[in-house]
Amino acid sequence: MLEVRNLSAWWGSAQVLFDVSLRVAPGELVVLQGLNGAGKSSLMQALMGLGPRVQGQVRYQGKAVEGEPTHVRARAGLGFVPEQRRLFLELTVLENLMLAARAPRQQRLQEVLALFAPLRGALNRQAAQLSGGEQQMLALARTLMTGPSMLLLDEPCEGIAPLLIQTIRDTLLQLKRKGMPMLVAEQNELLAAHADRLITLSAGIVLDPHLSPDRP
Repeated sequence: MLEVRNLSAWWGSAQVLFDVSLRVAPGELVVLQGLNGAGKSSLMQALMGLGPRVQGQVRYQGKAVEGEPTHVRARAGLGFVPEQRRLFLELTVLENLMLAARAPRQQRLQEVLALFAPLRGALNRQAAQLSGGEQQMLALARTLMTGPSMLLLDEPCEGIAPLLIQTIRDTLLQLKRKGMPMLVAEQNELLAAHADRLITLSAGIVLDPHLSPDRP
């Protein structure tokens, strides 16, 4: 479904990814682990055509997308939830959702609200008035309103209250049960136990899973 081969990336003259190769098959949950600065966010942005200059291959559903702009990759079905969320804070929850909606809009809205029940009572609140966990739910819900066929999630549970972390984790696992493939960058272990595969990124390099991180 998603296949990355020998992907390298640079911010200016600084190289941040080195020949990264990975794949996500249909229905898989793949968790990308690594400390801050390991290159997880740079990889996610590179996959969406955001930010870094890249070299290498990115294929999605059998088609090369490494040269395509972000909106083309999104239209192809890649749904991206960045760590910064990038909500329209001055707009209401409902307005944020409907701005992203693809037809059938009302049907998608009901499906998304069924997944994120806490948002039902907050539809008329400004996004700026939500807690961090609620904003993360909104960011996920907004991406789902586009009707993606795969999700790329950058630290979806970072800096969120434990109770809402569990809610987001359970929602993601519900999506997995429905067949949604996901590549999730995270530092904690909340999703790792449920992953089909774990990938460790260290200093922009994918570690051999047969080697421990402290070995060369």
